[in-house]
Amino acid sequence: MLRINDTRTGEPALAAPARRAPTRVEAHAPGSGITALRVLLVADLLVRALELDGTPAWAVLTGAEEPDRLREDAEALGIRPFEDGAAFGSGPGTGQSVRVVRQGTAAPDGTTIAVASVHPAEPDLADPDAVRLALLERHHHARVELDATALEEARDTLARWRRAVADWARQPSRPVPGDVRDRLRAAWEDDLDAPGVLRVLRRVETDPDLPDGARFEICAYADRFLGLHLTRDLGAPA
Repeated sequence: MLRINDTRTGEPALAAPARRAPTRVEAHAPGSGITALRVLLVADLLVRALELDGTPAWAVLTGAEEPDRLREDAEALGIRPFEDGAAFGSGPGTGQSVRVVRQGTAAPDGTTIAVASVHPAEPDLADPDAVRLALLERHHHARVELDATALEEARDTLARWRRAVADWARQPSRPVPGDVRDRLRAAWEDDLDAPGVLRVLRRVETDPDLPDGARFEICAYADRFLGLHLTRDLGAPA
């Protein structure tokens, strides 16, 4: 079951206690800087984790001061569209609401995820997938230094993984081993632990006992949560 740490109480809370109703995921993201984008990114991870758990999710955006720019930057980072929360209200049939806010924001009523800030406020977004990976390398409760070194390391990692995934895809497919699937799910179901998911992928990359076909399927499965387009280079010349 997907659990998140509720900022209001400091205790774990279920993200979807009402299994038959959708969870409303509200991203409260004032401003247009990278921290606002990180709020949307964490909300996007929550939506992805809920969907992988079989729970429908309804994602809305509130509090944006420059919503058009924020939506444009969010799309570049692979964040799926959020509806206008002010226009749609609470929504019919919603069984649970989770609010994703910037750390330091007054905690609203209801389950809340606080997202730490990112420095600098306006980083280079020329390679949005590298930005997304650099943000995922740190837990959302931890501050991120999105400097040139972090972005270069993220670019190198993405290039290496995408080449490897394209190579592994040429081998006979194998199912995702149950223990690896369990480790991936345990990570993202524990307060959206994206760094934990990335650690599993790094072990998969070097595990001599895994067939390449299984490595491919593992990466494709994990990417449903990460959203890093790891299969982008399939079919490219070797």
